[in-house]
Amino acid sequence: MGHITSKNAYKSLEERINWFTQGAPASETFYKILQVLFTEKEARVMSMLPVRPFTIKRAARIWNTSEAKAEKVLDQLCEKALLVDSTHNGVRKFVIPPPMAGFIEFALMRTRGDIDQKYLSELYYQYMNVEEDFVKDLFYATETKLGRVYVQEPVLTNEHTNHILDYERASHIIEEAEYIGLGLCYCRHKAYHAGHPCEIDAPWDVCLTFGNVARSLAEHGGHARLISKEEAMDALQRSYEANLVQIGENVRENPAFICNCCGCCCEALQAARRFAPVQPVATTNYIPKIDTHTCVGCGKCAKVCPVGAITMEENPETHKKQAVLHKELCLGCGVCARNCNPKAIHLERRPIEVITPVNSTHRFVLQAIEKGTLQNLLFDNQAFANHRAMAQIFGAILKLPPIKQALASQQFKSIYLDKLLSSQLNKQRAKQKKETSIE
Repeated sequence: MGHITSKNAYKSLEERINWFTQGAPASETFYKILQVLFTEKEARVMSMLPVRPFTIKRAARIWNTSEAKAEKVLDQLCEKALLVDSTHNGVRKFVIPPPMAGFIEFALMRTRGDIDQKYLSELYYQYMNVEEDFVKDLFYATETKLGRVYVQEPVLTNEHTNHILDYERASHIIEEAEYIGLGLCYCRHKAYHAGHPCEIDAPWDVCLTFGNVARSLAEHGGHARLISKEEAMDALQRSYEANLVQIGENVRENPAFICNCCGCCCEALQAARRFAPVQPVATTNYIPKIDTHTCVGCGKCAKVCPVGAITMEENPETHKKQAVLHKELCLGCGVCARNCNPKAIHLERRPIEVITPVNSTHRFVLQAIEKGTLQNLLFDNQAFANHRAMAQIFGAILKLPPIKQALASQQFKSIYLDKLLSSQLNKQRAKQKKETSIE
């Protein structure tokens, strides 16, 4: 009976996790991962929590216990980075982080003795590098990507630096952040324990988190430590020097993280190689331009490219090797340009601008529409979402293109949403009619 109860607790947690737009496909390996990260009691209480932010009072009501006891349990979950907390207008709130970038990564962002890190890393490797269902769902289930690449600012010429937008700069994200956390690179930590150490011996202590995520990880359990802007810029510089690629949350405002990734350990960059030419993350707005007259054929750019977007091929006229860019594979990170000693590579703006969601809510809504799970952002098994949450989601929907709005309305089947969209459409038509009459 105990085994059945335990199985049910983890199964319920698995179902709760998959209520998110970004879930985790069920498998025996994932079940074992949950067993390592969560006790049976933790799995049971976590499976009852809402997917959207909630208060201590809400948790106490769901668990049918006192607020004092509920807060103690919530604190314990935060200590293990299974929950992330924040304070809004004096009210403490909690949220379940998604699997990625979330509790899967948090578990290995510091060295710890409360779990078997080698066993967990081996499970991670099996789940993400062998079974692949999770990686395919994470990176390819939606058109809107979880992550986006940042261009390496030092390789931009003055001409192109003038055109780079603030949200495209990792340095700007650092300057604007209220809190900055530094932790171990989960990917290289996992690869080391799983018997596949980093091939380029890249630094581990370069994983950057921002805002409430950084503060919560630092205050609870030491999964990150709060650092200054100067220390963060140092981590960024060390990452540039190690030819790492900066991949952050795919939003323009207040991204929660920037990872500094190597091609041998990062799941996203590995996916870029395995499933090419389909990109797992949003590219930068830059693309390398190779000057074939200046290229000396040294091959260094091809060697350092994290996704194999540059190959060395023979020039039919000179019969010498030269670098050739495969644009459909290129992330636009700029690592190749940084390593080109003859300066035969420079970055140019892509002809078509890459669209980046405004914030996390915008991204969640887009992904939910594309995956057909929009209703999960508004409802869950416990109760109806609060009006503020609804207003935020509806606000993001109203800013979407008409086709996305129609899909949202169809999925949600809400009279209220239909009226909002119809009202907006009528206003747009009236505005266009007015502009036409003026002309």
